[in-house]
Amino acid sequence: MNPYSDSAGSAAPAPSPTRPAPEPAADPAPAPDVAPQQARVIILGNEKGGSGKSTAAMHLIVGLLRAGKTVGSIDIDSRQATLTRYLENRAILAEKKGIDLPLPTHRLVPRSKLEPGSASAQADEAERFTAALDGLSRTCDVVVVDTPGSDDPLSRLAHSFADTLVTPMNDSFIDFDLLAKVDPDTHRILRPSLYSEMVWEQKKRRAMRDGGSIDWIVMRNRLASTEAKNKRAVGQVLEALARRIGFRIAPGFGDRVIFRELFLSGLTLLDLRQPGIERTLNMSHIAARQEVRDLLTAVGMDGSPVAAGTG
Repeated sequence: MNPYSDSAGSAAPAPSPTRPAPEPAADPAPAPDVAPQQARVIILGNEKGGSGKSTAAMHLIVGLLRAGKTVGSIDIDSRQATLTRYLENRAILAEKKGIDLPLPTHRLVPRSKLEPGSASAQADEAERFTAALDGLSRTCDVVVVDTPGSDDPLSRLAHSFADTLVTPMNDSFIDFDLLAKVDPDTHRILRPSLYSEMVWEQKKRRAMRDGGSIDWIVMRNRLASTEAKNKRAVGQVLEALARRIGFRIAPGFGDRVIFRELFLSGLTLLDLRQPGIERTLNMSHIAARQEVRDLLTAVGMDGSPVAAGTG
């Protein structure tokens, strides 16, 4: 039985030493569904904005770089381009302070200049993405892709190339609604929702294309530091949904100011002890660093899936 159906069974450019280049790759574009994958591909995806995708992507990138991996990054959210701007801020700080901050080989996939929403525009963007992914996959150990907080054909295509899909989710039933519909009185799962159904379709697309599978991880973000009824309820329903549709649950990031403060400097919590960076670590910073390490452990420091329970 399809776990995504309801109870009735109905189908529900390489950077300079100081600045990452946001242009798309110039390699000839292969057909959108046949880009070869040598590198492990980690997709940060959630159709709801403000869930912490770009922050998680940046910390994964830096963690992998500091573990000695060659890392590529792709930003397909060309409208907001948060990951691209985060990396630009990092390059500017490195140049200003004369310090060596590790940077990935970065690509920004721009919007097509063809008629918005047209089939030709969608094909153009798909070719740009697969060209960027192909180029980076040939030279990098891991490629991290940041997607927009919305549903569009390019985001769906990117999901289908994931080896590991990381879905940050704010710890509330508002965000959970994109994963599943829940009875308000009993908290019983009624059926998987829009985003879960989309992931299921991209899992099938990936399997048909190359026989590969997608290791899906949901990370609970902005967790409150105190125990609360809502926190427990979300956790229980999330565990039930994980068993039903097959994802793992990973530790997320707490609701800490430090994660928002670091964007302007382009830093991550993994950089704060590097010489030349004047930051005094308090207990909150130390706890946040451990949250980042826990996420890196969940996805595998080399980008490969690791066996773990869903709890």
